[in-house]
Amino acid sequence: MNNLNHGVHHTTPYKVISVIILLVMAFLFLFPLYWIVTGSFKTMKEINSTTPAWWPSEWVLTNYEKLFSRRSAPLFSIPIPFTDEVVTGPTVPAAIRWLINTVWMAVASMVLTCITATMAGYSLAKKRFVGRGLVFTLIVCAMALPKQVILIPLIREMNALKLYDKMGAVIFPIVGWPFGVFLMKQFSEGIPGEMLEAARIDGASEAKTFLRIVVPLVKPGVGALAIFTFINSWNDYFMQLIMLSSTSNLTISLGIAQLQAELSTDYGLIMAGAALAAVPILTVFIIFQKYFTQGITMGAVKG
Repeated sequence: MNNLNHGVHHTTPYKVISVIILLVMAFLFLFPLYWIVTGSFKTMKEINSTTPAWWPSEWVLTNYEKLFSRRSAPLFSIPIPFTDEVVTGPTVPAAIRWLINTVWMAVASMVLTCITATMAGYSLAKKRFVGRGLVFTLIVCAMALPKQVILIPLIREMNALKLYDKMGAVIFPIVGWPFGVFLMKQFSEGIPGEMLEAARIDGASEAKTFLRIVVPLVKPGVGALAIFTFINSWNDYFMQLIMLSSTSNLTISLGIAQLQAELSTDYGLIMAGAALAAVPILTVFIIFQKYFTQGITMGAVKG
């Protein structure tokens, strides 16, 4: 009888209040997304109605048709090395090109940042070299440095490298993200030194030790950093606005902003663009959410 009572989970007022608070917070966070997605399928009459329509009375694709027919751009533009020529693809709706640009920018930034931050974090955590403490101190100080402070030197650097108004101008500045190095250093601190020493005794090279031992152990941190980097790159509207100007190189955020400036009262088209922009970032979060949760939990208990 005691065993049966021990297995019963008692509902306490604290648990009930916690669940209610979480449900309310979840509703508040999800409602804007719900409103944007449903609004993108509403007619202009329902969108501009003084009485809110919580559910479309008539599902229409007019807003998406306008989004994909407003402008056009080549599907891709590939510059030929050492020449001024560019290979362009077939003409498609500009919104498709903007979405491809944004996904490419965010994925490239995510992959490069995870690689460089993992290597740098491991080196700072497990390697002993002159100036190690100074380098880490500079990285921590850089985390508090506003991006606007380095904007002018960054623009001049991108101009010198002939990357201005190209996707590289918004990818490479994110790769050296100080927060990524700091995060991966904290995860690398938990790698047992005995395992690294055993690998060296067995004759494993530095590259093999890093790939076979270090990377699997810090995988939760890499997953968390991947989501952080993807979101940071995707939402970095300020840097995109400064570095990109031509229609073919715009991101989805810049493209929607330009359409909003041209058609300030067409909220259906704006909602359609926002709904389209939300799909990739939700997909990445769903894929990496296990590593994200595990990474945050592990990072919270590290000393």
